[in-house]
Amino acid sequence: MTDAYIFDAVRTPRGEGKAKGALNEVSPVKLAATALAALRDRNDLDTAFVDDVVLGCSEPAGEQGAVIARSAVLMADYDESVSGVQINRFCASGLEAVNMAAAQVMSGQADLAIGGGVESMSRVAMASSGGAWFADPEVAFKTYYVQQGISADLIATKYGFSRDDVDAYAVESQRRASEAWDAGRFADSVVPVVDQNDAIILDHDEHVRSDTDMQALAALSPAFEKMGQGMGFDSVILQRYPEVERIDHVHHAGNSSGIVDGAGAVLVGTREIGDALGLRPRARIRNFGSIGTEPSIMLTGPGPVTRKVLKRGGMEVGDIDLYELNEAFAAVVLRYMQDLDVPHDKINVNGGAIAMGHPLGATGVMILGTVLDELERRDLETGLATLCIGAGMGVATVIERV
Repeated sequence: MTDAYIFDAVRTPRGEGKAKGALNEVSPVKLAATALAALRDRNDLDTAFVDDVVLGCSEPAGEQGAVIARSAVLMADYDESVSGVQINRFCASGLEAVNMAAAQVMSGQADLAIGGGVESMSRVAMASSGGAWFADPEVAFKTYYVQQGISADLIATKYGFSRDDVDAYAVESQRRASEAWDAGRFADSVVPVVDQNDAIILDHDEHVRSDTDMQALAALSPAFEKMGQGMGFDSVILQRYPEVERIDHVHHAGNSSGIVDGAGAVLVGTREIGDALGLRPRARIRNFGSIGTEPSIMLTGPGPVTRKVLKRGGMEVGDIDLYELNEAFAAVVLRYMQDLDVPHDKINVNGGAIAMGHPLGATGVMILGTVLDELERRDLETGLATLCIGAGMGVATVIERV
């Protein structure tokens, strides 16, 4: 099997996912094209050598539909021979796109490919693309469908995480993200979004709140309590988990991932094409995988998929130097650390989506780039990126520096 190497990883800043957010004026295809153009320009890349662009998008509807990857390729002025494909694995779409690009390389069907992701949550709302999972009563009944926030609150209840626990995790995420930005740790991978006159629209993550503390979070009401009790979701999930007496609603906007806009891209290929084009490999994609888990609790997939990919690679939890797990909700990360016995100083060391936001289809590629940057900064070797996924799934990717 051919090895797949990462030559570069870039992302845009994350803008607030609302009408007043800085990136609301920027179309999703422009966001994706910004990341693609950065890969080209930073590496003096002849794009005619790129075999395919795989782009993750969680809501492929409206201006994010119609194979946005191909539109982004053309808008980024890539060679017209470069094809594009759009894929959707909900929140892990971006990481899945990198894995699919790497799979093309590893199978010998491509020499050079790009995996990336894009999501403009301010312009294309969540659930815009519809879906049988929640819209078809037969599917919803069979899977004990509930809103994700209810699942997060179940995780906290079932595994013993209090409101103070999840709030404390959120405060630390904000502290780490603020510290990382102040220290310039994202400077090499974040590319500004500019307008047609090259004036900067946004050059930093807009969602970070450096002044967040326990007192501020304590003032926030649980976001999913009324939904759980008033719409019957608590009753549904308690039927699936009868050992739980009641749901303790502990999550709110301050300890859940932020709604933001953004895009990212990773350039992967063979060592031979890298040598031919003067590209320096930064890491090797060691292995990756996906898994399905119980769909009602939904957000516990990262633990099982981590075990799966580590076993396949002949590795143990302790062999990974740094972990990146998307902070969909605070309890998701707390359960992962509890389940795998991962110390907090090895996971999300520069903060995560609670502080910086979660641009659904782009987050996976962003956290993969983050763990690579931090491995280089600390002179460490192995990293693992993983995400929980709607309907009960998990995706993980292991990389090692070269």
